[in-house]
Amino acid sequence: MAKQQKEDAPAFKISRRGFLKATAAAGALVASGVPALGLARKIGASEHAIEASMAGLKAVRTTCSPNCTGACGMLALVDNGQIKAIIQADDYPEEEYNPRGCLKGLSFLNLIYGPDRLKTPLIRTGERGKGEFREASWDEALDYVAGKLKEIMGKYGPESVGVAFQVGGTGYVHKGAVAALAAQAGWSLHHAYDQNGDLPMFWPMTFGVQTEELEPLEWLNSKYIAVFGSNLLATRVPDAHFLVEARQRGAKFIVVDPNYTPTAAKADEWIPIATSSDDAFGLGLAQVIIEEKLYDEAFIKSYTDLPLLIRSDNGKRLRANEVSGAANLPAPDYREVFVVWDGGPRSVNPQSLEPVGNPALEGEFEVALKDGGRVKCKPVFQLLKEKLAASYTPSRVAGITGVSQETIIRLAREMAAVKPLHIVYGASNYQWYHGDLKGRALALVTVLTGNIGKPGAGISTYAGQYRIRFNIGSWWFPPDKKPNWVPFLYVLHGPTPDMKAKLPPNGIKALLFGWGNPFDQHNMSNKMRKMATGGDFELIVAMDFQMSTSAQWSDVVLPGVTWYEKTELVASPVHPYVQIQQPAIEPLYECKPELWIIRELAKRINPDFAGHFFPELDVNQAAEKAIELMLQKGGEAVAGITLADLKKGPVRLKLPAPGHRQIPFYEQVNEKKPFPPQSLPAPLEKTAALVKSGRIEFYREEDIFRRLGEELPVHKPPFEDTEYRLNPGAREKYRLALITRNALYRVHSTHSNNIWMNELQDLKPRVWLSPGEARQRGIEDKERVEVYNDRGRLIAYAVIDPGIRNGVIIFEQGWWSRYTEGTAYNSLTYPFIKPTHEVYFVPGIWSPNTCWNECLVDVRKAGVMA
Repeated sequence: MAKQQKEDAPAFKISRRGFLKATAAAGALVASGVPALGLARKIGASEHAIEASMAGLKAVRTTCSPNCTGACGMLALVDNGQIKAIIQADDYPEEEYNPRGCLKGLSFLNLIYGPDRLKTPLIRTGERGKGEFREASWDEALDYVAGKLKEIMGKYGPESVGVAFQVGGTGYVHKGAVAALAAQAGWSLHHAYDQNGDLPMFWPMTFGVQTEELEPLEWLNSKYIAVFGSNLLATRVPDAHFLVEARQRGAKFIVVDPNYTPTAAKADEWIPIATSSDDAFGLGLAQVIIEEKLYDEAFIKSYTDLPLLIRSDNGKRLRANEVSGAANLPAPDYREVFVVWDGGPRSVNPQSLEPVGNPALEGEFEVALKDGGRVKCKPVFQLLKEKLAASYTPSRVAGITGVSQETIIRLAREMAAVKPLHIVYGASNYQWYHGDLKGRALALVTVLTGNIGKPGAGISTYAGQYRIRFNIGSWWFPPDKKPNWVPFLYVLHGPTPDMKAKLPPNGIKALLFGWGNPFDQHNMSNKMRKMATGGDFELIVAMDFQMSTSAQWSDVVLPGVTWYEKTELVASPVHPYVQIQQPAIEPLYECKPELWIIRELAKRINPDFAGHFFPELDVNQAAEKAIELMLQKGGEAVAGITLADLKKGPVRLKLPAPGHRQIPFYEQVNEKKPFPPQSLPAPLEKTAALVKSGRIEFYREEDIFRRLGEELPVHKPPFEDTEYRLNPGAREKYRLALITRNALYRVHSTHSNNIWMNELQDLKPRVWLSPGEARQRGIEDKERVEVYNDRGRLIAYAVIDPGIRNGVIIFEQGWWSRYTEGTAYNSLTYPFIKPTHEVYFVPGIWSPNTCWNECLVDVRKAGVMA
């Protein structure tokens, strides 16, 4: 095998003098009441810096930025150009947010100086996936990549170059540089939000937004917290204490989940539910709320489509321009004027949420039309009430969910009475084919009870780095340049009859990716690796700081840097602060910041492109210029915030609610602005067209929704439209639902090779299954097993857990293939595309979403043949 890395490059080491300095710094922190890892007393970053300085160390404030919405401020303690320790910064203006962090972030030294750290550009010499490379200079590697890209662009068109980078919120500068080059060159961009399966499609369907969530500090204002399929104590480590504190302050806290999780262990009540039946459960709650008139009538009349009339002849909304004598109010092209019944037909202004008379919620009405005909209509509320009464009474829902009807009735009454109500709908729950239906049903509960737009109230999903917090167009998208957005599912699945996105005519022929590990994380049905070995991808280029699985599958590896080695701007969706990363050390070995890599690549592809990236400046100076540009032109959320401010510490974004708190839809409910608020970077008219009434919408009139019987939220069981249709034999052959949940020990694929985290797991990937399922297969606890189906296989070690429901097997995703003996957990999954996700296409907002958990498997002792 060819040598992969230089062996003589400096490794992490500490001299006796350096050790004594680090020990002295830790001692100073402990003496001041702060343990060495900064986990206890809340003091400012400047105080930490003073104490570190007294011990002869330099303290550099930066932001921990994997694909995690925590965005925790960290201090790197540096001696002689080497980071000796990482501690929490404790410098947020609100004391409740101090300190922030977790053991993953504090142990990041294991990755900065670990054995997988890339040191020099590499060019493949052996077969793809074998990890055989030769070292190359930067000029050779960049010339090679640029030459191959130009060749592919000339042969197949520029859109045949696919670019995937993970989560813009963790790096507005360097990831923005990738987007800018893609836009200039006409390449195709793959949005990480739907690619990762993190896009909860009920949000655009119901509210017209990408996603909105309460900030964790607002949990303390909630009086009732209902968690559906989210394991917050494992996935929201920096903020989990707010959940416990809310309960201590008197909030009721329930968990609805098929499995007994660490979060369920902290709840007042755990409600075990049949797998993927949350839509039925939510509709059962709504049926009780409506039947017993526990809903907020004024709220739903003002803010929702529930009073709007639906025609009985075609299932469409009644429009004002169809009605005899109705006022056809002026409205922009992306809106429509609909009609309610208020003693007669009345037009509703889609540009205002001011109350419109006293519209009827129930009844059937005959309306005279302009063409001389008459049509019978019912309000959406009436249709909803009829559907719920016919199919979702507590007794019927109990049969679907396994939850008793007494419990359903009690919980519905509690949720209607106790306010503010906050529902958390987790990714493990919505990453199913019908996850949109579950979200629409659960949103119905919060909306019927008026728990929207108020402190401590709403529905939140807490997955993915989806949100762009301010206007980034000045840096990400050069004037008159737009990339071609292509949902990644189409790369794996191929085109569909209903697709609205534009798949390149010749497909994706070159794949350039960064900050991710797609050959583990997105290798559905083993498709990625098949495309690599089969030649579908003619060029694969990785930008990474580690030799990950995906780097091993690449033709060229360009070594990037960690967030301790560059200047960057960070603003995550959940943590409401804008922060910067500052270089604590120089880039190690021959590694380069990604902005430098993209700038050099731009010069070689087209010299005219390079001017956008401040080529005359040092890379960190260029990054600062990009930050200043985005802050100056970023709009209201960052108005008045400067780079100098951010160098002093984190600054809260200027959000519209009092105290700049993050309360979704505050302006809509309190200032009567129409739905939706803008989801950047999309223009408002693109997302406003998703809810044309300017209101929260539960009725979808589009033909595909009506054809599938989903114009209103309904329950549909898992696998009927997917696995059983793909392979009817799967019904009997594969009876375990594979759930790939997030782990406490990793942030997706990051930290898969962190020795501290792996030691806490005994260095073994695990699958969890119930005692009953294990007994049927003769599997013992800790035994090496194989999870399999017709598509792929996974090797792991069994954990027999009585808290796991029969019919389910759980794997914690993110393990690199080398830890699963070369097998790949996503080889088991399939790139299903739901037609309702294709009705519109707004990149990363209304787009086909990956449904990881819509997957059937079985498990056996490893080595046993079928």
